[in-house]
Parts: sequence; structure tokens; C-alpha cells
Amino acid sequence: MPDNNTHDSTDNRTATDGGVAGQAGQAHRNTDYLGSEVNLLNPSTPFMRDHLRIVWTGFVIWVLAVWGPVTATYLATDAMTVEMPVLGFPLHYFLVAFGAPTSALILSFWYSRKRDALDEKYGIDHATADGTSRGGEAAAADGGVDE
Repeated sequence: MPDNNTHDSTDNRTATDGGVAGQAGQAHRNTDYLGSEVNLLNPSTPFMRDHLRIVWTGFVIWVLAVWGPVTATYLATDAMTVEMPVLGFPLHYFLVAFGAPTSALILSFWYSRKRDALDEKYGIDHATADGTSRGGEAAAADGGVDE
């Protein structure tokens, strides 16, 4: 059983790296977020600006997908309550019952792809120092090596 009470700084096995980052990711890591102003309308780093652009774009698409059919039904009741010839449901029902959940799944996939591209752009790699990914073997909770 390892001794968790001694902290030898020369033992490299217990040092954690928190993930591997490239040059842009390292600059992102060195940013003092506690000392800088947090402003959602004017982010302080390029990474935060790019990520916020993705979040706002997804939010606008979500609002249109969820509230668009409802608003269209209110504004043009006759056009939206026409029964669809294939399924027999009113158009507004189909758009809300099928379109909104489907758009949520598509948005989830879109966000994950955009976030992966953003991580790649800024050199953020979610692998550990020994080359295994997070999904692989779990690390010890204290940062040490499991024997």
C-alpha cells in the first residue's frame, strides 16, 4: 500500500499534468482568470470568445427550432393547422413533436464537433502524460500511481 502522507517532490510518478496542451492551450492555461474581469459580452481570451460564439450560435438555433413553430402557429394559424397528407397530423404538431427533439439531438452533435475543432485549434489535448485518454484507465484520486 503506498504511503500517501509523504510528498517527495523528486518523485515524478506522482506529478499530474492536468492534460497536455500546445502553445495556444498553454497561453490559455497561463491566463489569470481570477484577476481578470469576467464579461460574457466581451470575453478576455480568444478561446473564450470563440467558445462563446459557438454557444450563442447554438442558443439562437435552439430558440428558432423550439419557439419558431409556436410563433408561426400563433401568427399564421390557418397555414400551420393544415393536416399533413402523409401522417395526418397538423403541421404545427409535427414540427413541435418531431422537429424540436430532433433539432436538439442535431445541435448536441454540432456542438461536440465544434468544441473538438476549437480544442484542436488551441492545441488542447485531453490525453494524459502517458498517452492514454481519459476514457481509458482511471487515475488514482490522490494523483499517485496505482500499484
